[in-house]
Amino acid sequence: MKVRFLGTAAFEGIPALFCRCSLCLKAREHGGKDIRTRTSVLLDDDLKIDFPPDTLHHMHRDNLDLEQVQDLLLTHSHSDHLYAEDLAARLPGYAQSESHTIRLYGNGNVIAGCKQSLDREGGARDKFELIEVKPFERIEMRTAIAVALPAAHDPAEDCLLYCIEKDGKSVLYGHDSGLFPEETWQWLKSARIDLAILECTMGHAEYHKTHMNIDAVLHTRERLLEYGTISADGRIVVTHFSHNAGLTHDDLVRTFAPYNIETAFDGMTIEI
Repeated sequence: MKVRFLGTAAFEGIPALFCRCSLCLKAREHGGKDIRTRTSVLLDDDLKIDFPPDTLHHMHRDNLDLEQVQDLLLTHSHSDHLYAEDLAARLPGYAQSESHTIRLYGNGNVIAGCKQSLDREGGARDKFELIEVKPFERIEMRTAIAVALPAAHDPAEDCLLYCIEKDGKSVLYGHDSGLFPEETWQWLKSARIDLAILECTMGHAEYHKTHMNIDAVLHTRERLLEYGTISADGRIVVTHFSHNAGLTHDDLVRTFAPYNIETAFDGMTIEI
């Protein structure tokens, strides 16, 4: 399975809109891996996770053909993970798209937001099928099988993590979330994964309630190893970084390398 990290930043991006903090100034100077857009991942070329406002930029930068996407998994309704207005760009009058329907999966807030946006343009018109999912539900998609797991993020909605099985490999997409809820850990005890994708929004800040900091990432790694959910040679990648953490890409690499944790950057592609 090919895993492409399209974007690796939190809501503000790096450098952030309107910001002159020390990290944003460094990112403007250094460029390269210190430039981060809003987070999304593409599995092979047909399963996309989240639909941020930077999706058009990702398509241009990486020469992607989004008409290859069959399934779109959405974690929650926050605008850096779902920019529903851009879904209309696939409708007649905006695009000459393929005839297949993209199946879009998400919680009730996600589905309501997507429906509202599409209805303003006359509805999905056979271009999207909107499917609401619940925590612990097994989702049989055209491209993969996924199980939705509760996240610790926004109490106003059922934010979801996903454990995804595709072509004989298994990926835990573990954000946005602080330390995982115990009910999620109970499910993960019996799971086996090849790759864990975790967030590290908060850096060294002493906070892990709705987003993870470095200590929370390391704690999660230890529990995954303790339960045998991931083996010692399994891969863990961190992403979703905030400029407020003040950490450059090289800072993050130095922090996580001793634990065999990889630091994602925009456009990074790995094979599992």
